[in-house]
Amino acid sequence: MEKPTKRILSGVQPSGDLHLGNYLGAIKNFVSLQEEYECFFCVVDLHAITVWQDPKVLANKTREVTAAFIASGINPNKNNIFVQSQVPQHAQLGWLFNCVARMGWLNRMTQFKDKAGKNSENVSVGLFSYPTLMAADILIYLATHVPVGDDQKQHLELTRDIAQKFNNDFKTDFFPIPEPLIFGEATRVMSLRDGSKKMSKSDPSDYSRIMLTDSAEKISQKIKKAKTDPLPLPDNLDDLKSRSEALNLISIFASLHDTSLEKIVAEYAGKEFSLFKRDLVDLAVSKLEPITSEMNKIMDDQEYLESVLNNGKESAISVAEPVLAKTKEIIGFLS
Repeated sequence: MEKPTKRILSGVQPSGDLHLGNYLGAIKNFVSLQEEYECFFCVVDLHAITVWQDPKVLANKTREVTAAFIASGINPNKNNIFVQSQVPQHAQLGWLFNCVARMGWLNRMTQFKDKAGKNSENVSVGLFSYPTLMAADILIYLATHVPVGDDQKQHLELTRDIAQKFNNDFKTDFFPIPEPLIFGEATRVMSLRDGSKKMSKSDPSDYSRIMLTDSAEKISQKIKKAKTDPLPLPDNLDDLKSRSEALNLISIFASLHDTSLEKIVAEYAGKEFSLFKRDLVDLAVSKLEPITSEMNKIMDDQEYLESVLNNGKESAISVAEPVLAKTKEIIGFLS
């Protein structure tokens, strides 16, 4: 089996409306990667059901994430766009990796602790073993690189541990040790109401996040009401990093503008937030409004969406099935 040298796997959960954090932290980066890597982009609906989802909403959001991929600039004729649950090899390899991963490794996953909180005895087993399925998502395609946000680094480390342990246990070099790819100035977009918390669909305040479905007027309202501090904008990075709300807004600006934090800090040093927010509104609307418009067009063409996903499913299975077959052979299963 010929192994890839530059192959990427990444995905987005269809567990709610897509927001600016999903776009800047993931989808925008996918667009830039497609020129250099062989790319597999999936809607990770198996991960979404680690907490309960309304079936009708889940189906619609799965289509919406697919539409967002395409509307943002991912070319479905060049890349593999598919739904995780439609490629059964993900779940099959996930079980095999459950038998490779160690309980101690999973117990150290901080994201599980954050999500489960004090209710850890009452959450799904899937929420606990989520990282082993994520490892399967990556390694079923022998992916060499994975774009990750800051909060996913630990899960990728677990994927590397699983690959290494499998290879060591079975005296093989079959699975690659995937490398992380971290991009841009907004790898972790924070709440517009609290710069210490990640932007999230579950935040009770609608003004904490900008949705990809928001109108220009709504985007403007949310940015203008975004929390800031009473001081003018900082003139150096050290001061910026000690001011969480300013850091978040400037990081968003830099990422949308495809430039560095240093340049934005230099341009707005000492200026009032009101001026900066006005410019951020103009920038955000100019970047997001075309995506929203195109998403709506794609969502209205269900036949096109289904054709993209069917082609993506067939392509993904054609790569995943031989990898699963070889893994089972290595383990000692009968064919």
